[in-house]
Amino acid sequence: MSRKRASETTAKSEPFEPDLKRALDVVMKLMAIPGKSGEEGKVAASISEQLRAAGAPADAIQTDKVHLRTPLRSDTGNLVLKLPGSKRGPRRLLSAHLDTVPICVGSKPVLKGRTVHAADPATGLGADNRAGAAAILTAALEILERDLPHPPVTFCWFIQEEIGLQGAKRISKSLLGNPRLAFNWDGGSPVDLSVGATGAYRMTITVEGLASHAGGAPEQGVSAIAIAGRAIADLDRNGWHGKVEKDGEEGTSNIGVIRGGEATNVVTELVTLRAEARSHNPVFRKKILTEIETAFERAAGEVTNVTGTTGNVSIDSALEYESFKLPPDEPCVLSAEAAARAIGREPTQVIANGGLDANWLTARGIPSVTMGCGQRDPHTVKETLDLEDFEGACRIALRLATATET
Repeated sequence: MSRKRASETTAKSEPFEPDLKRALDVVMKLMAIPGKSGEEGKVAASISEQLRAAGAPADAIQTDKVHLRTPLRSDTGNLVLKLPGSKRGPRRLLSAHLDTVPICVGSKPVLKGRTVHAADPATGLGADNRAGAAAILTAALEILERDLPHPPVTFCWFIQEEIGLQGAKRISKSLLGNPRLAFNWDGGSPVDLSVGATGAYRMTITVEGLASHAGGAPEQGVSAIAIAGRAIADLDRNGWHGKVEKDGEEGTSNIGVIRGGEATNVVTELVTLRAEARSHNPVFRKKILTEIETAFERAAGEVTNVTGTTGNVSIDSALEYESFKLPPDEPCVLSAEAAARAIGREPTQVIANGGLDANWLTARGIPSVTMGCGQRDPHTVKETLDLEDFEGACRIALRLATATET
């Protein structure tokens, strides 16, 4: 059949429906490929191979070099498929991230009824976010193999989302083709539309004390562990650690990593900690950060040795991603709502308390709404994939990629 006749035939069968059996095969295959943050190369290679086999032109598939500029060097960059339109309309972007958290390495997905589980009880499934990667790949394969009419459309698989949205943070807007509408897939329900998300500061805290023999001359030392412990207790006692609610504002903070000490007979000289502060309100987020800094500086001044020597604290903080909230009538939101209703589901607008690739896309002038794919209990060994929701995500993705949501 000629390309023209194929387009004429498929146009008569709108709205388009994906091959859901193939979609299941795709997601099962992708979840079984190891690919934690920084090691997404094999997953990207599998997606590229499937795109080429479906007929994607070689020059339409590109991998950028952002992995050479991320804090964690990766074995691949962001993967992009950019197609010209066969019908008029603004360019659309469909995106998802490639990486999983480390607990998902070694996943062996198994289907039990209408739910996918990890066969090994010691690993996560990796549906976050191989389900998202599979949903947009399914849409791309349908367009390529069936020659479906579509507006200009870009598909992007981001790297290193789980460690700070690093791929989305550095993506070139021109590589994406300057899309006007953007749709991102991550965890949760396909009809919970995340129209906003929190912002976060990440910080590294270095506490310097003074070493001494813990048995022979403990009074000569200044314990970096004592300083850190006092600061953390102060934050917890005063409501600045965990869920933070002050004067009508909300946020969160967490001391997530502590490293220090080598022996019990030495007063610890050095401790490093990694922490974060989150809030949808940038001013309040900065307030949480200030309280963390103040607590550590105060603790450093309170812990002294016999001669009055104190320790020292230095804090290196950086904005990981800024918060955002799309207006209810943003075109990408309206299109996503229409696509959900077109498959018989009622959408709900929600605000995410975690970061999304959409944070950086929106900050770069590409307003982006995020939907889920049926992932449950991500980042744990209890993670599952609900097939009804995954299939809904695939159906929504194809409608949005082909602009057939209405």
